[in-house]
Amino acid sequence: MRRIIVYALLIFCSLMFAAPLFWAVTTALKSPTELYLFPPKWIPSVWKFSNFAEAWTIQPFNLFLKNTVIVTALSTIGQLISCTLVAYGFARFDFRGRNQLFLVVLATMMIPWEVTMIPQYMEFNYLGWINTLKPLIVPSWFGSAYFIFLLRQFILTIPRELDEAATIDGASKFGILMRIIVPLMGPSLILVAVFQMMSCWNDYLGPLIFLNDQSKYTLTLGLSQFKGMFGVDMQSIMAITCLISIPPLAVFFFAQRYIVGGIAGTGIKG
Repeated sequence: MRRIIVYALLIFCSLMFAAPLFWAVTTALKSPTELYLFPPKWIPSVWKFSNFAEAWTIQPFNLFLKNTVIVTALSTIGQLISCTLVAYGFARFDFRGRNQLFLVVLATMMIPWEVTMIPQYMEFNYLGWINTLKPLIVPSWFGSAYFIFLLRQFILTIPRELDEAATIDGASKFGILMRIIVPLMGPSLILVAVFQMMSCWNDYLGPLIFLNDQSKYTLTLGLSQFKGMFGVDMQSIMAITCLISIPPLAVFFFAQRYIVGGIAGTGIKG
């Protein structure tokens, strides 16, 4: 009986979490006359799959997709390179004030992005980067405290004897990183890549602040164009929402075992 109750609660909670996604899909497939019926109609009378193509062509979503892919790809590459180098330095190099500096890096996680938003805007405006994709890409090449912490913890689990053996064989510090450390960091690097990819793909506030020209819009910002002065095109919003949710879901589905391994591998080693 206890197991039955537990499974019943789990199924109920799963249905509650899945209900908004189901409602979004069915709303995207409805005809305009069925959108605002009361009581709501969960299953459309006619499944209009053409709504997806029509919504995609109303706005230049091919261009928005291109911008989003550029931002996501370059930001993810930047995070992987910068965070790996910094994490390797904190994990393997002994220098004065290392622990104190690492605490300062971790302390930056307590500063919300909304606090640094205005200074960043002023800086990017001075550099002439407003209305370009640079404000969405360049900061990623300077690392993230959270990802640096994850990668550092993973590197600490790698025995130093491997470094010493490579040093005896004549490998440099950078050679040890590229030939020994990085190949062993596969799960943690995939974890960082997936988190960064999902963050960039779903980012709305950044493009909203730094982009003005529609030719530079990303998918999330293009989605907001369906909300006009005289109403909201709910059908198109749901259709595009379903379409742009597919890549993150697919990436997470195929990388979930690496994500679990990456989180488990970071541990709590200090």
